[in-house]
Amino acid sequence: MQDCLFCKIAAGHLPAHKIYEDDDILAFLDLHPIRQGHALVIPKAHHVWFEDLPEALATQITTCAQRIARVMKPLYGVERVAMFYTGIHVAHAHAHVVPMHHVHDVTSAAYLQEGLSGFSAPPQLPGAEMAQIADTLKNLL
Repeated sequence: MQDCLFCKIAAGHLPAHKIYEDDDILAFLDLHPIRQGHALVIPKAHHVWFEDLPEALATQITTCAQRIARVMKPLYGVERVAMFYTGIHVAHAHAHVVPMHHVHDVTSAAYLQEGLSGFSAPPQLPGAEMAQIADTLKNLL
């Protein structure tokens, strides 16, 4: 894709602080990190959403993210490293790999009604509604 920022990075047309690369994927540091070391793992081929990724490619991205996480834990002295897909700012599937120094480093605002020092669980849905949602999703799978 000509206008895709991540396609330009994957093609070498834009600079990036690369930490891993093979024929199919590329990992590099996020320009606007949540924490030091925050990395992105992208497929070199353009796929807009993570659910568009071929299963083998999604597995390759996850495996790379796991390898990065294993290095980050001792490097940054953290107990956990988060891995998630968002696709909010760039329409090219990408996994974030973030060393978590604080429990809320990657928390949704829905959990922060009490501020950073607290935790507010969003309201729980009634059991019957949860069962209906689960049945619908299960049947569609």
